[in-house]
Amino acid sequence: MSTQESNWKYTDDIVDESEAIRSARAQSLELGVAPVSPGTGAQLALIAAASSARNIMEIGTGCGVSGLWMLSAQPRSVLTTIDSESEHLGAARTAFIDAGIGSARTRLITGKTRDVLPRMNEDSYDLVLVDADPADVIENVEHALRLVRLGGTVMVPRALHKGKVSDPAQRDDVTAAFRSIIEEIATSDAVVSAISPVGDGLLQVTKLG
Repeated sequence: MSTQESNWKYTDDIVDESEAIRSARAQSLELGVAPVSPGTGAQLALIAAASSARNIMEIGTGCGVSGLWMLSAQPRSVLTTIDSESEHLGAARTAFIDAGIGSARTRLITGKTRDVLPRMNEDSYDLVLVDADPADVIENVEHALRLVRLGGTVMVPRALHKGKVSDPAQRDDVTAAFRSIIEEIATSDAVVSAISPVGDGLLQVTKLG
């Protein structure tokens, strides 16, 4: 195992996940859904807490792992989360209930992002997490930047796409899409951005104007 891999493993192993999150993670793996890593989840929670996020949007619910992390950091926050798979949303709803999160704090929407996102109100969210179909990452990040308020943050887990984004020889469509988003955002004066290497990369973009 390389030093880099050891560091990644350490950042996951050091995280103490709650029983509710561990249960949601197990359910995710059972259904074949890739949840965010423990280290990524902890960083999502940190950003939610540091930004005092009250209105959170999640594009790609999975089985509730990332939603639980963000909601745990802000007891008064409300999560709006979208997924095209009703089974995944059902698992997430159960995870939220099991964690003691009241129904008033979650709004679960079933539908394809291309249908749902254009109807959502712009400049309305403190945080937007983009973790849906990676093939749609460019379109989803564009929507996320429209939906997040000034000073709000868009977060994109797995932004290094299996470690391929940094390798210019890797040119498949999904890798190229992540690379394009990262490079375009890095040169934009409308945002400030950073990439954390945790969990295959967490892109963080705060909207300035």
